[in-house]
Amino acid sequence: MTHRRLRVLVVDDAIVVRRLVCDVLAADPELEVCGHASNGRIALAKLEELAPDLVTLDIEMPELDGLATLTELRKTHPVLPVIMFSTLTEHGARAALDALARGASDYVTKPTNTGSIQIAKECVQKELIPRIKWLCRGVLGTSATATHPAAPRALPPLDATGTHVPRPILPARPRAANGTRTVSVVAIGCSTGGPNALESVLTALPADLAVPVVLVQHMPPMFTRLLAERLDQKCAVSVVEAAPGMPLEPGTVYVAPGNWHLVLERKGLAVLTATNQDAPENSCRPAVDVLFRSVARAYGGEVVAAVLTGMGQDGLRGCRALAEQGAQILAQDEATSVVWGMPGYVAQSGLADRVLPVTEIGAEIARRVREGRRREEARRGG
Repeated sequence: MTHRRLRVLVVDDAIVVRRLVCDVLAADPELEVCGHASNGRIALAKLEELAPDLVTLDIEMPELDGLATLTELRKTHPVLPVIMFSTLTEHGARAALDALARGASDYVTKPTNTGSIQIAKECVQKELIPRIKWLCRGVLGTSATATHPAAPRALPPLDATGTHVPRPILPARPRAANGTRTVSVVAIGCSTGGPNALESVLTALPADLAVPVVLVQHMPPMFTRLLAERLDQKCAVSVVEAAPGMPLEPGTVYVAPGNWHLVLERKGLAVLTATNQDAPENSCRPAVDVLFRSVARAYGGEVVAAVLTGMGQDGLRGCRALAEQGAQILAQDEATSVVWGMPGYVAQSGLADRVLPVTEIGAEIARRVREGRRREEARRGG
C-alpha cells in the first residue's frame, strides 16, 4: 500500500512566518504543504481545489481574520482539523480560546523573541508537527487515493513527539484490596480539545459539590488564567487559577497555572495547593502525572479522577498511582475526544472504571461524589 503525505494549507499574512512554517513542514517526510494563503478570504477560495488534510490559521490577518475565517470554514468543513497560530499575549490568548469555542482543533503560540530563525524553526517543529500528526493520524495509514476522513479517531500510533511507535500493551494495575469508595477530591487532566471538554464536564457539576476539584489543562501562562475566568462565568462551581498556599474548598475548581506544576500538600487536616517548576514530564509543565501523584499522596483512594481528550500519554502514570490506592478513574471515550491519546492510553491499560462520552462525565463525577458522601455519612452515623 502506498502511503501519501499529509496535505497542509498554511494561512498567515506575514510572509516571514508563512515561509518559516512552510519550510519546517516541507522538511518532514510525512507532510506536504499543498498551498498557502495570505488571508482568510484567499484560503477559503482555495479549500476545495487543494483538499487539505489540515489547515494552520493565523488569528490576526487583513481582509478576513482567523476567527471569521474559521467560522466560515466550519460551515462547509465541520471536521477538517484546524490549528490556530496565536501570539503569546492576553489578546492572543483570548482569541485562541474564542477559536477553540468556535471549533478550532488546537492552537500553537508563535515563536517570538527567539533570537534566530533556526530557534524559531525548532519551536515550530516541536509544537506544530506533533499536533498535525495526532490530529490527522487516521490519514497516515491510508493510501494516496483515500478520501479525507470525516473524523480520524484511531488509537494513537504516535508518541508525544509525533514519532511512530508500536501501540502499547500496558498491564492493568489491581485496585488496592481495601480500596475505599469515599470521595474527598476530584482530579482532572486534559490537553488537546480540553477547554471545550472541561466546559461540558464542569457545567454539569452542582454549586454545592461537596469536594474540591483540581485540574491540569496543558496551556501556557496567561492562557490558564483566562480559561479559569471563562469557566468560572459558565459554571455553578467556582473556578480559579491555583496559586501557592490555597486551602482546598468544596465546590471550587483549581486550575494549574501555565508553566508551573500543581501539587497538593497535606498540612494537618488541611490540604493546600503548591506549585513548582521542576522539570517537565511528558514534555509538559504543568503535567497531569505530577498532579495525580500528589493527589494520591494527599488523599489515598478517596479520589475520582477523569482523563479527558489530549495527545500523548500524560496522566497514565498518575492514574496507576491513584489506582493502586483504590481511586475511581474515568476516561473520555474515543468518539467524543478530539484526540484519543491521554484517555486512550488509560482505557487501553485497564485503569479506567468507566469509559464515557464527555457529555456524561460531569454527571458521573457528581453521582460518585454524592454517593460516596452518603456512604461516609452512613458509616459515621453507624
